[in-house]
Amino acid sequence: MRKVSIFIMMITVVVITSCNMHTEKLEGKQTEEQFVEDSPREMLNKAYQLFKEGNDEESVKLANRVLEIGRETKNDTLIGKALTSLCRNSQRKLDTIRLAELSSELKDLAASSGDQKWLMYMAHMNAEMWRLIGNMNRAEDFYNESMKISFETGSMGMFTIDHFNKSFVSIAKGDFETAKELIKKYYKLRKEQDPKSEDAYGLIALAYLLEQQGNYEGAHEVAEVTRRLFKEQNLFPEPPDEKPLLMVEQKVKEVLSPTILLEISEKSNSESVSSLLEKYLK
Repeated sequence: MRKVSIFIMMITVVVITSCNMHTEKLEGKQTEEQFVEDSPREMLNKAYQLFKEGNDEESVKLANRVLEIGRETKNDTLIGKALTSLCRNSQRKLDTIRLAELSSELKDLAASSGDQKWLMYMAHMNAEMWRLIGNMNRAEDFYNESMKISFETGSMGMFTIDHFNKSFVSIAKGDFETAKELIKKYYKLRKEQDPKSEDAYGLIALAYLLEQQGNYEGAHEVAEVTRRLFKEQNLFPEPPDEKPLLMVEQKVKEVLSPTILLEISEKSNSESVSSLLEKYLK
């Protein structure tokens, strides 16, 4: 009987030890996965996603952590991207003082590294801020600076998006022809980069253009397609870009009857980016 008891105890010890070893392996694996998940690049991606979703507090925490890592490792890329991320967060509260501080740091980084792209990002972020505030002349100056540097450095992504951004300035100033050409150029550049692109983001500018021209039915149609595609593509517009879209949506509700709004919404289900561009940007 005693031998049986000893045997049972031995089996129990083996089982417990085996479970503990398995748990330790799982914890080690989770720690390794957590390390990969929390790499600086991933943190920046998360910071951007959190920003788009409106969670600035957590977004800023991640960006500041990356900035800390960048300074500790003397990594200019991490420093610059973290500063740029923080510039973006300053937009929501229209915090021009914080933006000025971050802009100064980006200028210093450009000078010390010899990399002009940090001046490009600085100009772009300032343009976005001043567009949000409503100072279109200042916004236009910064967009022009950003586009000049992006073209010279071959940063075609920024060069492309700033055609879209600058179109809002032209629309706000009442220069509809220039705005139309900027939107066309934006989509031309998009197609050059990706022939299969069905970029819904540029439709925000088109909706705003139509609304400002008094084509409320067209503006509502484009806005509805924009929202539908955003939902399908899981896109979140940034504050400077969503602001005119919200203005369009509010205006058409004031001008058009509920019946017309519903009819247009139902018909817009069959529209695509390409069909809307063909319809309104001839």
